[in-house]
Amino acid sequence: MIEQAVMCRKLLRCPRSGDTLVFSDDGTATTADGLQHYTAIDGLPILIDFDRSVIENRERLFSPRSTGAVARPRYAGAKRWIKRLLSPDKPETRANITALIAALKSTSPSPRVLVIGGGTIGQGTQALYEDAGVKLIAFDLYWSKNALFIADAHAIPMADGCVDGVVVQAVLEHVLEPARVVSEIWRVLRPGGLVYAETPFLQQVHEGPYDFTRYTESGHRYLFRNFELIRSGPCGGVGTQLMWSIDYFVRSVFRSRLAGKVAKLSVFWLAWFDRIVPASYASDAASGVFFMGRKSKHTLSPHDAISFYRGAQ
Repeated sequence: MIEQAVMCRKLLRCPRSGDTLVFSDDGTATTADGLQHYTAIDGLPILIDFDRSVIENRERLFSPRSTGAVARPRYAGAKRWIKRLLSPDKPETRANITALIAALKSTSPSPRVLVIGGGTIGQGTQALYEDAGVKLIAFDLYWSKNALFIADAHAIPMADGCVDGVVVQAVLEHVLEPARVVSEIWRVLRPGGLVYAETPFLQQVHEGPYDFTRYTESGHRYLFRNFELIRSGPCGGVGTQLMWSIDYFVRSVFRSRLAGKVAKLSVFWLAWFDRIVPASYASDAASGVFFMGRKSKHTLSPHDAISFYRGAQ
Protein backbone atom coordinates (compact mmCIF):
# COMPACT_ATOMS: atom_id res chain seq x y z
CA MET A 1 0.00 0.00 0.00
CA ILE A 2 1.08 3.61 -0.53
CA GLU A 3 2.70 5.00 2.62
CA GLN A 4 0.84 7.98 4.00
CA ALA A 5 2.23 11.33 2.88
CA VAL A 6 2.74 12.53 6.46
CA MET A 7 5.00 9.56 7.25
CA CYS A 8 6.84 9.95 3.94
CA ARG A 9 7.57 13.63 4.53
CA LYS A 10 9.52 12.79 7.67
CA LEU A 11 12.04 11.10 5.37
CA LEU A 12 12.23 13.83 2.75
CA ARG A 13 15.20 16.19 2.50
CA CYS A 14 16.28 19.20 0.47
CA PRO A 15 17.77 17.95 -2.83
CA ARG A 16 20.34 20.79 -2.75
CA SER A 17 21.64 20.64 0.82
CA GLY A 18 20.20 17.46 2.31
CA ASP A 19 18.64 19.51 5.11
CA THR A 20 15.37 18.62 6.81
CA LEU A 21 12.26 20.13 5.26
CA VAL A 22 9.30 21.85 6.91
CA PHE A 23 6.05 21.18 5.05
CA SER A 24 2.90 23.25 4.80
CA ASP A 25 -0.57 21.74 4.48
CA ASP A 26 -0.54 22.34 0.71
CA GLY A 27 2.65 20.30 0.24
CA THR A 28 5.04 23.21 -0.23
CA ALA A 29 8.31 22.84 1.68
CA THR A 30 11.04 25.04 3.10
CA THR A 31 14.37 24.28 4.75
CA ALA A 32 14.63 25.20 8.42
CA ASP A 33 16.89 28.14 7.60
CA GLY A 34 14.33 29.44 5.09
CA LEU A 35 16.87 29.60 2.26
CA GLN A 36 15.33 26.92 0.03
CA HIS A 37 11.66 26.81 -0.94
CA TYR A 38 9.85 24.14 -2.96
CA THR A 39 6.43 24.42 -4.55
CA ALA A 40 3.78 21.72 -4.82
CA ILE A 41 1.14 20.60 -7.29
CA ASP A 42 -2.14 19.29 -5.87
CA GLY A 43 -0.36 18.41 -2.63
CA LEU A 44 2.68 16.77 -4.20
CA PRO A 45 5.96 18.53 -3.31
CA ILE A 46 8.23 19.27 -6.31
CA LEU A 47 11.64 18.53 -4.82
CA ILE A 48 13.93 19.24 -7.77
CA ASP A 49 17.12 21.28 -7.89
CA PHE A 50 16.47 22.81 -11.31
CA ASP A 51 19.95 24.33 -11.44
CA ARG A 52 21.44 20.82 -11.64
CA SER A 53 18.67 18.98 -13.48
CA VAL A 54 17.87 18.50 -17.16
CA ILE A 55 14.26 19.13 -16.20
CA GLU A 56 13.19 22.68 -16.92
CA ASN A 57 11.10 24.53 -14.38
CA ARG A 58 7.81 24.32 -16.26
CA GLU A 59 4.74 24.04 -14.08
CA ARG A 60 2.81 22.52 -16.97
CA LEU A 61 4.91 19.35 -16.68
CA PHE A 62 3.71 18.78 -13.14
CA SER A 63 0.03 19.66 -13.32
CA PRO A 64 -2.55 17.00 -12.38
CA ARG A 65 -3.60 16.79 -16.02
CA SER A 66 -0.06 16.19 -17.26
CA THR A 67 1.79 12.89 -17.66
CA GLY A 68 5.12 14.63 -17.98
CA ALA A 69 7.18 15.47 -21.01
CA VAL A 70 6.29 12.17 -22.68
CA ALA A 71 2.71 11.14 -23.53
CA ARG A 72 1.55 8.05 -21.62
CA PRO A 73 -1.75 6.95 -23.17
CA ARG A 74 -4.30 4.92 -21.22
CA TYR A 75 -5.69 1.76 -22.76
CA ALA A 76 -9.12 0.19 -22.33
CA GLY A 77 -11.17 -2.55 -23.96
CA ALA A 78 -9.72 -3.98 -27.18
CA LYS A 79 -6.78 -1.58 -27.05
CA ARG A 80 -5.79 -2.91 -23.63
CA TRP A 81 -5.96 -6.49 -24.96
CA ILE A 82 -3.76 -5.56 -27.94
CA LYS A 83 -1.35 -3.76 -25.62
CA ARG A 84 -0.97 -6.93 -23.55
CA LEU A 85 -0.15 -8.91 -26.69
CA LEU A 86 2.45 -6.38 -27.77
CA SER A 87 3.93 -5.83 -24.30
CA PRO A 88 3.10 -8.84 -22.14
CA ASP A 89 4.08 -9.02 -18.47
CA LYS A 90 7.43 -10.74 -18.14
CA PRO A 91 7.42 -13.85 -15.94
CA GLU A 92 10.92 -12.91 -14.77
CA THR A 93 9.60 -9.65 -13.34
CA ARG A 94 6.73 -11.25 -11.45
CA ALA A 95 9.02 -13.93 -10.01
CA ASN A 96 11.69 -11.40 -9.04
CA ILE A 97 9.25 -9.03 -7.37
CA THR A 98 7.81 -11.94 -5.39
CA ALA A 99 11.32 -12.94 -4.33
CA LEU A 100 12.16 -9.34 -3.44
CA ILE A 101 9.11 -8.97 -1.19
CA ALA A 102 9.89 -12.28 0.53
CA ALA A 103 13.52 -11.29 1.11
CA LEU A 104 12.52 -7.88 2.50
CA LYS A 105 9.94 -9.39 4.84
CA SER A 106 12.50 -11.87 6.16
CA THR A 107 14.25 -8.94 7.86
CA SER A 108 11.32 -6.57 8.45
CA PRO A 109 7.61 -7.39 8.87
CA SER A 110 6.67 -4.11 7.18
CA PRO A 111 9.49 -3.11 4.81
CA ARG A 112 9.66 0.37 3.32
CA VAL A 113 10.18 0.24 -0.46
CA LEU A 114 11.03 3.17 -2.71
CA VAL A 115 9.90 2.95 -6.34
CA ILE A 116 11.80 5.27 -8.66
CA GLY A 117 9.61 6.16 -11.62
CA GLY A 118 6.61 4.75 -9.80
CA GLY A 119 4.07 7.21 -11.13
CA THR A 120 2.93 4.43 -13.45
CA ILE A 121 2.70 0.90 -12.07
CA GLY A 122 5.35 -1.08 -13.95
CA GLN A 123 4.57 -4.36 -15.67
CA GLY A 124 4.83 -7.26 -13.25
CA THR A 125 5.22 -5.03 -10.16
CA GLN A 126 1.57 -5.02 -9.11
CA ALA A 127 2.33 -7.19 -6.07
CA LEU A 128 4.31 -4.32 -4.54
CA TYR A 129 1.33 -2.00 -4.74
CA GLU A 130 -1.16 -4.62 -3.53
CA ASP A 131 0.78 -6.03 -0.55
CA ALA A 132 -0.63 -4.46 2.62
CA GLY A 133 2.61 -5.30 4.45
CA VAL A 134 4.77 -3.15 2.17
CA LYS A 135 5.11 0.56 2.93
CA LEU A 136 5.43 1.87 -0.61
CA ILE A 137 6.93 5.25 -1.47
CA ALA A 138 6.76 6.09 -5.17
CA PHE A 139 7.99 9.18 -6.95
CA ASP A 140 8.31 10.32 -10.54
CA LEU A 141 8.98 13.36 -12.69
CA TYR A 142 5.28 14.03 -13.22
CA TRP A 143 2.09 14.25 -11.19
CA SER A 144 0.47 10.88 -10.47
CA LYS A 145 -2.00 9.49 -7.98
CA ASN A 146 0.61 6.81 -7.19
CA ALA A 147 3.40 9.29 -6.43
CA LEU A 148 4.03 10.93 -3.05
CA PHE A 149 6.41 13.56 -4.41
CA ILE A 150 8.01 14.74 -7.66
CA ALA A 151 11.80 14.52 -7.95
CA ASP A 152 14.83 13.89 -10.16
CA ALA A 153 16.50 10.54 -9.40
CA HIS A 154 19.94 12.14 -9.79
CA ALA A 155 19.31 13.76 -6.39
CA ILE A 156 16.79 11.69 -4.46
CA PRO A 157 15.41 14.04 -1.77
CA MET A 158 15.44 11.47 1.04
CA ALA A 159 17.49 10.81 4.18
CA ASP A 160 20.42 8.40 4.17
CA GLY A 161 19.57 4.78 4.92
CA CYS A 162 15.83 5.36 5.23
CA VAL A 163 14.38 2.57 3.04
CA ASP A 164 14.66 -1.22 3.02
CA GLY A 165 14.35 -1.68 -0.72
CA VAL A 166 14.45 0.20 -4.01
CA VAL A 167 12.83 -0.74 -7.31
CA VAL A 168 13.97 1.01 -10.49
CA GLN A 169 12.29 -0.47 -13.57
CA ALA A 170 12.76 0.94 -17.09
CA VAL A 171 14.22 4.17 -15.69
CA LEU A 172 18.02 4.07 -15.95
CA GLU A 173 17.92 4.34 -19.74
CA HIS A 174 16.15 7.68 -19.31
CA VAL A 175 18.66 9.38 -16.99
CA LEU A 176 21.81 11.17 -18.14
CA GLU A 177 24.01 9.78 -15.38
CA PRO A 178 22.95 6.24 -14.39
CA ALA A 179 25.96 5.78 -12.08
CA ARG A 180 24.93 8.87 -10.13
CA VAL A 181 21.39 7.52 -9.74
CA VAL A 182 22.70 4.15 -8.56
CA SER A 183 24.92 5.98 -6.05
CA GLU A 184 21.80 7.73 -4.75
CA ILE A 185 20.05 4.36 -4.47
CA TRP A 186 22.96 3.04 -2.42
CA ARG A 187 22.79 6.11 -0.17
CA VAL A 188 19.08 5.91 0.70
CA LEU A 189 19.16 2.16 1.35
CA ARG A 190 19.71 0.94 4.90
CA PRO A 191 22.72 -1.35 5.49
CA GLY A 192 21.93 -4.65 3.79
CA GLY A 193 19.02 -3.09 1.87
CA LEU A 194 17.94 -4.56 -1.46
CA VAL A 195 17.71 -3.11 -4.96
CA TYR A 196 15.85 -4.50 -7.96
CA ALA A 197 16.53 -2.99 -11.40
CA GLU A 198 15.41 -3.66 -14.96
CA THR A 199 17.07 -1.84 -17.84
CA PRO A 200 16.95 -2.30 -21.64
CA PHE A 201 19.75 -4.02 -23.53
CA LEU A 202 18.72 -4.40 -27.19
CA GLN A 203 15.81 -2.02 -27.54
CA GLN A 204 15.30 0.77 -30.02
CA VAL A 205 14.94 4.35 -28.84
CA HIS A 206 11.70 5.09 -27.03
CA GLU A 207 10.53 8.33 -25.40
CA GLY A 208 12.55 10.25 -28.00
CA PRO A 209 15.03 12.75 -26.56
CA TYR A 210 14.63 11.26 -23.07
CA ASP A 211 16.36 7.97 -23.94
CA PHE A 212 20.14 7.75 -23.41
CA THR A 213 21.63 4.41 -22.38
CA ARG A 214 21.66 0.61 -22.82
CA TYR A 215 23.36 -2.17 -20.83
CA THR A 216 24.57 -5.70 -21.41
CA GLU A 217 24.11 -8.00 -18.42
CA SER A 218 27.81 -7.59 -17.56
CA GLY A 219 27.63 -3.80 -17.88
CA HIS A 220 24.52 -3.74 -15.73
CA ARG A 221 26.28 -5.80 -13.07
CA TYR A 222 29.20 -3.37 -13.03
CA LEU A 223 26.84 -0.42 -12.78
CA PHE A 224 25.69 -1.98 -9.49
CA ARG A 225 29.23 -2.87 -8.46
CA ASN A 226 28.69 -1.62 -4.91
CA PHE A 227 26.02 -4.25 -4.37
CA GLU A 228 26.34 -7.94 -3.57
CA LEU A 229 24.75 -10.04 -6.32
CA ILE A 230 21.59 -11.96 -5.46
CA ARG A 231 20.38 -12.70 -8.97
CA SER A 232 20.80 -11.34 -12.49
CA GLY A 233 19.69 -12.27 -15.98
CA PRO A 234 17.76 -11.42 -19.13
CA CYS A 235 14.33 -9.85 -18.78
CA GLY A 236 12.51 -9.97 -22.07
CA GLY A 237 14.44 -12.42 -24.21
CA VAL A 238 15.37 -12.83 -27.86
CA GLY A 239 11.77 -13.17 -29.05
CA THR A 240 10.74 -9.92 -27.40
CA GLN A 241 13.84 -8.25 -28.81
CA LEU A 242 12.94 -9.46 -32.34
CA MET A 243 9.41 -8.08 -31.95
CA TRP A 244 10.89 -4.67 -31.16
CA SER A 245 13.18 -4.88 -34.19
CA ILE A 246 10.37 -5.82 -36.57
CA ASP A 247 8.25 -2.97 -35.22
CA TYR A 248 10.96 -0.38 -35.80
CA PHE A 249 12.05 -1.85 -39.13
CA VAL A 250 8.54 -1.59 -40.56
CA ARG A 251 7.85 1.86 -39.08
CA SER A 252 11.15 3.08 -40.56
CA VAL A 253 10.49 1.67 -44.04
CA PHE A 254 6.92 2.96 -44.21
CA ARG A 255 7.49 6.09 -42.07
CA SER A 256 4.55 4.99 -39.95
CA ARG A 257 4.38 4.13 -36.27
CA LEU A 258 1.01 2.46 -36.86
CA ALA A 259 2.47 0.20 -39.56
CA GLY A 260 5.17 -0.86 -37.11
CA LYS A 261 2.64 -1.73 -34.43
CA VAL A 262 0.55 -3.75 -36.89
CA ALA A 263 3.66 -5.69 -37.93
CA LYS A 264 4.57 -6.27 -34.29
CA LEU A 265 1.07 -7.52 -33.56
CA SER A 266 1.35 -10.04 -36.41
CA VAL A 267 4.39 -11.64 -34.75
CA PHE A 268 3.33 -11.38 -31.09
CA TRP A 269 3.97 -15.12 -30.74
CA LEU A 270 7.72 -14.54 -31.01
CA ALA A 271 7.71 -13.62 -27.32
CA TRP A 272 6.83 -17.24 -26.52
CA PHE A 273 10.37 -18.25 -27.55
CA ASP A 274 11.69 -16.32 -24.54
CA ARG A 275 10.58 -19.26 -22.40
CA ILE A 276 12.65 -21.88 -24.21
CA VAL A 277 15.86 -20.04 -25.12
CA PRO A 278 18.61 -20.78 -22.53
CA ALA A 279 19.57 -17.84 -20.35
CA SER A 280 23.16 -17.92 -21.63
CA TYR A 281 22.02 -17.27 -25.21
CA ALA A 282 19.37 -14.80 -24.11
CA SER A 283 22.03 -12.87 -22.19
CA ASP A 284 23.77 -12.08 -25.49
CA ALA A 285 20.63 -10.94 -27.31
CA ALA A 286 17.95 -10.03 -24.78
CA SER A 287 15.57 -7.11 -24.92
CA GLY A 288 16.45 -6.18 -21.35
CA VAL A 289 18.33 -7.30 -18.25
CA PHE A 290 17.61 -7.34 -14.52
CA PHE A 291 19.70 -7.15 -11.37
CA MET A 292 18.83 -7.85 -7.76
CA GLY A 293 21.44 -7.08 -5.14
CA ARG A 294 22.17 -6.20 -1.54
CA LYS A 295 23.87 -2.99 -0.41
CA SER A 296 27.49 -3.80 0.33
CA LYS A 297 30.68 -2.16 1.58
CA HIS A 298 32.67 -4.03 -1.04
CA THR A 299 33.07 -3.04 -4.68
CA LEU A 300 33.17 -5.41 -7.65
CA SER A 301 36.59 -5.14 -9.29
CA PRO A 302 37.09 -4.64 -13.05
CA HIS A 303 38.58 -8.15 -13.25
CA ASP A 304 35.52 -9.61 -11.53
CA ALA A 305 33.31 -7.74 -13.99
CA ILE A 306 35.02 -9.61 -16.84
CA SER A 307 34.70 -12.99 -15.13
CA PHE A 308 31.02 -12.29 -14.43
CA TYR A 309 30.08 -12.73 -18.15
CA ARG A 310 27.26 -15.29 -18.48
CA GLY A 311 26.67 -15.37 -22.22
CA ALA A 312 27.14 -18.23 -24.66
CA GLN A 313 30.27 -16.92 -26.39
